[in-house]
Amino acid sequence: MLTSGKISENARSNRRQLQGVAAAFSALGDPNRLRIVLALRQGELCVCQIVALLELANSTVSRHLQIIRETGIIESYKQGRWVYYRMATSDEGATLVRALLPMLSLAEASAQAAADARRLARIQRINPEELCRTQLTQVK
Repeated sequence: MLTSGKISENARSNRRQLQGVAAAFSALGDPNRLRIVLALRQGELCVCQIVALLELANSTVSRHLQIIRETGIIESYKQGRWVYYRMATSDEGATLVRALLPMLSLAEASAQAAADARRLARIQRINPEELCRTQLTQVK
């Protein structure tokens, strides 16, 4: 038998879950953030690689990454001076990613996604360290 305490706990949990899904949809409503997630489905990427793919300012890409990361769809880790992003591996994040797969599959069929995949293949042939150095010298 459910007590009123368990009902409220379940209701709060359901509300949090619904808010998480709504935040994910909101985050993916931006075309550049959707492009980032589609690229990360191919494997983890350094921020420099994402900047090169989108051809946006580092600060803009960082903001997009922060918004997506807050939804739990992606996660990051630091290796030396570089920050890498990948699709979520935590139980909650991976569950959300699985729920979004049909929508992501539709987006992958777009001409933009195909162009991004070709561009990303070229970018991944460049050493990330060299790519980051090149971007830093362009800013100065």
